[in-house]
Amino acid sequence: MAAAPGAFSLREVLAAFQACVTEQREVLLGPYLQGWRGLVRFLNGLGAIFSFISKDAVTKIQIMESYCSGERREEYRTLQSMVSYELSRGLVDLQRRSSHPDSGCRTILRLHRALRWLQLFLEGLRTARQDASTSAICTDSYNASLAAYHPWVVRKAAVVAFCALPSRDAFLEVMNVGGPEEAVEMLGDALPHIRDVYGITQELYEQHCLLNLP
Repeated sequence: MAAAPGAFSLREVLAAFQACVTEQREVLLGPYLQGWRGLVRFLNGLGAIFSFISKDAVTKIQIMESYCSGERREEYRTLQSMVSYELSRGLVDLQRRSSHPDSGCRTILRLHRALRWLQLFLEGLRTARQDASTSAICTDSYNASLAAYHPWVVRKAAVVAFCALPSRDAFLEVMNVGGPEEAVEMLGDALPHIRDVYGITQELYEQHCLLNLP
């Protein structure tokens, strides 16, 4: 079943994150951003509830796409080359946001944190029973990831908004791959690739002490 033009397609997200990791275990930023474009369509398809995350993600994607198509595009071909380039040139604000508030390292970190939430949420949807509370799944995933980086007012508003989430089957229908069983099967194929990209990024950022950039 083909998704409508502009609609979320889990197949496209799977293909993008599959293409992210090279044989040398580097993360290609082009496919990474393509995968994120697909995830934004997923968030947008769920309505205004997730706009506080999707709007921020779109801004970050646009910043990164400008780097990837700019004069120094070769330095932004992979996550590893970006980190090496920006750190060697002093382009990362390590202590406080000052001269480089939109550095690639900081921008990717924001997407990286949101990717963890989406990974946990989609994994929860995949493994939950049919009658499971999507509100509880989403809240637990949020509390285990993004909540730590949001002020209290945003956390409170997010949890209240999650109470209005549709059923698990309704979420799985948004995947545009057929019925719930097909969606669960494809999530099983997609999530290991998302986890792999997240794990490589986490290890790289930890190695360079970039996980707590201001």
